[in-house]
Amino acid sequence: VQLVESGGGLVQAGGSRRLSCAASGITFSLYSMGWYRQAPGKQRDLVATISRSGDSTNYADSVKGRWTISRDNAKNTMYLQMNSLKPEDTAVYYCNAHFTFGTTDYWGQGTQVTVSS
Repeated sequence: VQLVESGGGLVQAGGSRRLSCAASGITFSLYSMGWYRQAPGKQRDLVATISRSGDSTNYADSVKGRWTISRDNAKNTMYLQMNSLKPEDTAVYYCNAHFTFGTTDYWGQGTQVTVSS
């Protein structure tokens, strides 16, 4: 099983970035997916989740209205469109796959997003 995040990098405050998470080794449509982030010295926090079909999403209050989570089950890929980025969004962003019918979770290796002021 592999979850590979991409799209991280350095961006100025107010800018946008799109993260991708490409999954392999799993039946993608059987997993709800999510993005989490971890800033230095802090715990890993939930950013957004999306249901198996993509018709249900959930966001942390800190990103609601600014970011959009989506998925393409035909491409086994999840996305996070991040707009109006703030310096406090700086963190390593992790992709998570949660097996809907059990307790199995998989994680990606993370991608760094740095927002400069």
